[in-house]
Amino acid sequence: MNSPQSLPLTGIRVVEFTHMVMGPTHGLVLADLGAEVIKVEPIKGDNTRRLLGSGAGFYPLFNRNKRSLSIDLQTDAGREIIYKLLATADVMAHNFRPETMAAQGLDYASVKRLNDTIIYVALKGFLPGPYENRTALDEVVQMMGGLAYMTGPVGQPLRAGSSVNDIMGGMFGAIGTLAALMQRRETGQGQLVESALYENNIWLVAQHMMQFAVTGKAADPMPNRISAWGIYDVFTVKDGEQIFLSAVSDSQWKIFCEAFAYSDLFTDPRLKLNNDRVTVRAWLLPELRRRLAAFSAAELTKIFEDNGLPYAPINKPHELFDDVHLNESGGLVPTTLPDGRETRVPLLPFQLDGQRMPLRNDPPQLGADTAALLTSLGYSDAAAREMMAAGIVFAG
Repeated sequence: MNSPQSLPLTGIRVVEFTHMVMGPTHGLVLADLGAEVIKVEPIKGDNTRRLLGSGAGFYPLFNRNKRSLSIDLQTDAGREIIYKLLATADVMAHNFRPETMAAQGLDYASVKRLNDTIIYVALKGFLPGPYENRTALDEVVQMMGGLAYMTGPVGQPLRAGSSVNDIMGGMFGAIGTLAALMQRRETGQGQLVESALYENNIWLVAQHMMQFAVTGKAADPMPNRISAWGIYDVFTVKDGEQIFLSAVSDSQWKIFCEAFAYSDLFTDPRLKLNNDRVTVRAWLLPELRRRLAAFSAAELTKIFEDNGLPYAPINKPHELFDDVHLNESGGLVPTTLPDGRETRVPLLPFQLDGQRMPLRNDPPQLGADTAALLTSLGYSDAAAREMMAAGIVFAG
């Protein structure tokens, strides 16, 4: 399954004009599935390569298994190369503003004239409608789409701790791309695929919208919500350690009470069913906190593990490099960062026929594939050298 020849999208060529997270995530999914993904970058490279702080991991995470073509699209010769390349492509994707792409002759109508079977993927802030011309970022749509309200305490909207809309928006774009490729097998025709941050965010909060539709009551932010389960919370235990503990069904409640010899709680008529326990969480949780405070996190881990009850340590992201499951299951694999340092990186979170999608190539150096791609498009070595000297292309 892991050989390049056997990956599902082997033979599919994708040309992407992407930066930051949403666009590169779309290409990452297709690349990991075996597509040849060509990342078109300006002469100075994708600005994402140079981000600091919370953006420092964007480029090395979302651009593996891709090729890099560095080119100046402000030049006629540069655009000619791209037009030739697009004529050979199955998919073109971008996450720039429509007017930016149109200025280069890379809007959908223009690209379709070059290749009427191409799948054109626009990864954007909003789907067509009153908001479509607004500038969007992940945090913008989290605020206007209710996710930040649901994440933070009352009066303190808080963005989620990951680029959830960028990542999932790219994933939904990839799902749309796969559907369009399947449809093309039947019709022979390409089409426009659009995926958007705002609509993705609405999908994420749809459960809370429907909660209101069902109950007639607005959803409280997660820190203040009425949980659907009686035991489902973070507990501070011995030596100030924290651990998440839960018992989300009546059978799990029985196991929990037996494991800790809490017969008084199990026989208490106020706690008979999960919905009963939900209604009395105000006194039940403090009572459980008092009882469990004498246990260490390690002791609780063993008890919950031995009894098949749901629990979780409170981990920080960097601690996951040492996670035994991720390492022994092959979920983390070696990679080389653009600066030459070695590390490990998570793979896509699914298997096909018992195999994870492999890391075949590290994130490319800027222009690493420029020369080879020019040759494949029929440019002579002399012509390539001339364009490199003129700053039209860059070969790393």
